[in-house]
Amino acid sequence: MTTGVELETRERILAAAKEALLEIGFAQLSTRKIAEIAGVPLSQIHYHFGSKQRLLLDVLDEENKKLLQRQAVMYGSEMPLWKQWEQACDFLEDDLRSGYVRVLHEMAAAGWSDGEIATAVRDDLRGWFDLLTTVAEQAATRLGGLGPFVPREVATLVGLPFLGAETAILLGMEEGVAPARSALRKVGQIIRSLEEAGER
Repeated sequence: MTTGVELETRERILAAAKEALLEIGFAQLSTRKIAEIAGVPLSQIHYHFGSKQRLLLDVLDEENKKLLQRQAVMYGSEMPLWKQWEQACDFLEDDLRSGYVRVLHEMAAAGWSDGEIATAVRDDLRGWFDLLTTVAEQAATRLGGLGPFVPREVATLVGLPFLGAETAILLGMEEGVAPARSALRKVGQIIRSLEEAGER
């Protein structure tokens, strides 16, 4: 049975791993550095997580679950779809500030050469695409269809621009070169026009 002290130690290690990942990136990260930031013996990381890889995947998974829950609540609200899109753009800014986006993309990059990491990141991303598919299914019911698209395709067309915008922003691409933020916001304006036209 896990004790309160063990849970507290685990949480300290998770917080330290996130901090270290944001500070120096996946490639240079070591369990020794994480233990140093957490103020715990190195053996505690191996006791709680087994490996650096498992620890960092747990960091991503915990962050991902919280944000998926937040998103599910928002999409379950009575807000019109265009307002939900605007809220999603606001959440993107929150997730950039919190470091979640950086953690996600660090782990995705590590997954290009590590199958276990790739599988875990895919599973986390699938949660987002599944949620967006549910939203698209509800929209299809309300609107009487989605034109030539099936809900899963609409979910893909919604999710990929956010992932692409995150990449451009993390790379420091200026808005004048790749106006990711303003482009995403303007999609919300198009959705609003379509929704309001449908109400007339």
